[in-house]
Amino acid sequence: MNHLEKIQNKILNKDNLAEWVAECRAKGSKIVFSNGCFDILHRGHVEYLAKAADFGDEMLIGLNTDASVKRLKGPSRPIYDEYARAIVLAGLEFISAVVLFDEDTPYNLIKVVQPDVLVKAHISVNLNFNIVIAPFIKIFTKLFNFFKSGGYELLSRKAGVNGHNKHPVNIVQNIFKRAYRRAG
Repeated sequence: MNHLEKIQNKILNKDNLAEWVAECRAKGSKIVFSNGCFDILHRGHVEYLAKAADFGDEMLIGLNTDASVKRLKGPSRPIYDEYARAIVLAGLEFISAVVLFDEDTPYNLIKVVQPDVLVKAHISVNLNFNIVIAPFIKIFTKLFNFFKSGGYELLSRKAGVNGHNKHPVNIVQNIFKRAYRRAG
């Protein structure tokens, strides 16, 4: 099997998701789950997903479909179609599998997978009732101390360093501005 086929095989559908979960459970693997649109994958996404993957053995990404992204983000989104976004995510070595979902929230997907750890960019919940935080914004000292004092873990991120705090829409706008200036 070539590299591209290996990446493509990491993209699941709802039909083979249950089988993948059963295989993970049979091996005794701890499943980490995160979800999102990942329309323009950037350094911040990669860093938080890589750190999140360290909380378990298998990292599963729930990826919003094009229709779902359009409902959530507006008519001009997504920038990249769902297959392109799935391939890019599946190409990350620490991602075990990617599955598309069409709902506005991953609630039904989470019910099927029942992950051991649930991670979101801002606030995440370990299903053993610990909280993991992977913020895109600066965490104030009080909040940090609150979580640390409760025995929770902080998945740290430096906001604003090397463009971490740039929203994908701003990135796209900057690309268009630069292209316009060059063409002008």
